[in-house]
Amino acid sequence: QVQLVESGGGLVQAGGSLRLSCAASGRTFSNYLMGWFRQAPGKEREFVAAISWSGGRTYYAESVKDRSAISRDNAQNTMYLQMNSLNAEDTAVYYCAASLRGGYYHANLYDYWGQGTQVTVSS
Repeated sequence: QVQLVESGGGLVQAGGSLRLSCAASGRTFSNYLMGWFRQAPGKEREFVAAISWSGGRTYYAESVKDRSAISRDNAQNTMYLQMNSLNAEDTAVYYCAASLRGGYYHANLYDYWGQGTQVTVSS
């Protein structure tokens, strides 16, 4: 089992920035590919970003790739998502997830999920 806890969400003005954190406990964090997803009201959960177990490879959704940075600190069992130039379309609950399986894009490839942290962008 892996327990994941997100933090860092909140209310931010359009154009602002946030840094989300995902703290992991349980099994060896560095074994897992880690991802961020988000879900806006009335919409399906969507992929945001992912990072390989070593941090050497990162993947982004087109909607965020030019203004976001995913990173991880395996010594601290923590993953981060820095998001800049936020806009109203970024408003959602953000979830971190862990996967031992290949692939990163689809939510069903992830084995463990956090409870989510709300990000609200005001215009």
